[in-house]
Amino acid sequence: MSRRHLSFACEGSELVGTLDLAPGRTGLLIVTGGNELRAAPWASQAQIAEKIAAAGFPTFRFDRRGVGDSEGENAGFTGSAADIAAAVAAFRAHVPTLKRIVAFGNCDAASALMLAGGAGLDALVLANPWTFEPEPEAVPEAEEVPAPTPMPPSVLRRHYLKRLTDPRAIWRLLTGKVQLGKMASSLAEAAKTDGAPSSLAQQMADGLTGFAGPVTILLAENDRTAQAFLANWDKADPRLRKCPGASHSFVEPQARIWLQGQILAALRSLD
Repeated sequence: MSRRHLSFACEGSELVGTLDLAPGRTGLLIVTGGNELRAAPWASQAQIAEKIAAAGFPTFRFDRRGVGDSEGENAGFTGSAADIAAAVAAFRAHVPTLKRIVAFGNCDAASALMLAGGAGLDALVLANPWTFEPEPEAVPEAEEVPAPTPMPPSVLRRHYLKRLTDPRAIWRLLTGKVQLGKMASSLAEAAKTDGAPSSLAQQMADGLTGFAGPVTILLAENDRTAQAFLANWDKADPRLRKCPGASHSFVEPQARIWLQGQILAALRSLD
């Protein structure tokens, strides 16, 4: 395996990416979520790239505009379609033998791929898609701390049912270490029914409608972002895959192996 760093243009800005070379004609594009660097937390994406390339598939990951080593203004995940398109073009230019590209994204990177309609890509692997509406820009004069993003009632119910089976949580309640007022408010929310899917979730679904390639949606069982996505999605969707015991970043050893297996399966299905 050979790893190289390269730069490419996106609407007048210079973006930076990392390419792991391999002989395969199907490649993996990794799109990073949040404002994280292309290596991702605990170098998770760098490790995935190394594993996938070692299996024979070239892998490319990049920093979008305004993040990490890349120039430009950070437009967030909802404004990253041009960044993804530029990365696809750079990947093909630097690996001229490439015939097909599978894209992987976790959290709002998955959402970004869906909003972009998978343009220029042949298959999508989407993990724990983010369905919460983007927060409005902060007002400098404002002194109040923004309220946390509310979870759908079904997610809150699942959370409290799990807590009721945790002896430590019950002990905290019995010893007065739980704020009863806050808990009562949360339980009242949990008793409600889920509302209609968010407008963002609908836009994501619309983005996938015109995509002709295969799609795999991966959900980490213990991740609230994944649970909130499911509350906004068709639970009978045959593209859904759930990883038991996994957290948001698939940090658990068995979850890492499962995630890599899912990505490899998508790549091999096109090879």
